[in-house]
Amino acid sequence: MGGTVQVIPHITDEIKRRVVEGAGDAEVAVVEVGGTAGDIESQPFLEAVRQLKLELGSAHALLMHLTLIPFIPTAGEIKTKPTQHSVKELRSIGLQPEVLLCRCSVDVDEGARRKISLFTNVEERAVIPLMDADSIYQIPGNLKESGLDDYILERFGLSQPSADLSEWDDVVRREFSQRQGVVRVGMVGKYVDLVDAYKSLNEALDHAGLQTDTRVEIDYIDAEEIESQGVGLLSQLDAILVPGGFGDRGIQGKIEAVRYAREQGIPFLGICLGMHMALIEYARNVCNLEGAHSTEMQADTPHPIIALITEWQTADGEVEQRSEDSDLGGTMRLGAQPCRLVEGTRTQAIYNADEISERHRHRYEVNSNYVARLEEVDMKMSGWSLDGELVEIIELPAHPWFVACQFHPEFKSRPRGGHPLFTGYIEAALANACQRGDAA
Repeated sequence: MGGTVQVIPHITDEIKRRVVEGAGDAEVAVVEVGGTAGDIESQPFLEAVRQLKLELGSAHALLMHLTLIPFIPTAGEIKTKPTQHSVKELRSIGLQPEVLLCRCSVDVDEGARRKISLFTNVEERAVIPLMDADSIYQIPGNLKESGLDDYILERFGLSQPSADLSEWDDVVRREFSQRQGVVRVGMVGKYVDLVDAYKSLNEALDHAGLQTDTRVEIDYIDAEEIESQGVGLLSQLDAILVPGGFGDRGIQGKIEAVRYAREQGIPFLGICLGMHMALIEYARNVCNLEGAHSTEMQADTPHPIIALITEWQTADGEVEQRSEDSDLGGTMRLGAQPCRLVEGTRTQAIYNADEISERHRHRYEVNSNYVARLEEVDMKMSGWSLDGELVEIIELPAHPWFVACQFHPEFKSRPRGGHPLFTGYIEAALANACQRGDAA
């Protein structure tokens, strides 16, 4: 009582506590501190790193620093001063980097590395050029070739066999190989002016392309343009995807995109809000529930197909109450949750499993009072929470490929294995592209 919260020690101690807690039982923890050396925002974090390294001892802590070595085209030379000054800034607050990863667009020769080593007090072999690459997937191989892994093992006194990157090398090979197929996927959203807003989706589609030997071309389509120009914008697509989002802008355009995919037999994948749009479209146009909507967009809708629920079941099976005062994301359902797949459904065949775990980030759920009405007219709820209360996945069995999910499968997609939903989706898109080509 009556104490004053200070940056040091209170905030820095909390940062250290969370770092140690996050590491858990892992043998090695990699902690990234973003920002730029010298920024006022990063000072508490850098101070926490300084203290943590002191407490752990030099034998158990290694500081690496990512710097930029700009190339001046008019002079035809690189400049090492930014790196020197960045390290100087870190040293002024008690942090001496032991490894420098030097971003560069041209090769950093031995003379430049020697100069950087001299003025930064970093061992020359630990000054590692990190050349621009055509693909981010090339970076692990480039770092291995530079000897970074061997240096780290030696620095910590660890004895390990050389890393086998053959699977990763295969990913890189496929990334640059000539793909056998090409598909056009239309991503209908509201943030399309900034495509990085869908970064995880972009990568998941690319991963699926790697798994199916298919080049995936993404057309970003503003949902509001569908409202003003019509569904003709979708006519050349092999598949349609409606991603997650919040708010009511562009909602009708997304609903029209869903209807077009459903009626034209075009492979469709809806994610989070995309699943809500699929349910609303089906309720309105197939179940004849006029005015069906989500309470997120229309609180007084006569048919709240999607509604807010404030009691959630955790992954441990316990019911927790969430409110706006909660530190668990307010009324939002967050994190990995188990899901039971219905036997005999397309989704179960895609996953080849009876139970899965997927990551969530949403507030609104399917209103269970409308499930029976929707399933009466050939929609299938193919994935449920373990207690059987929350719909996680829907599909249309009579459609060539129509699946939507409440969770975000893109968060679990990886380059080496992709994600079964995205792989199945691109396979369906490829089949549709071939069929359209034959018809043409």
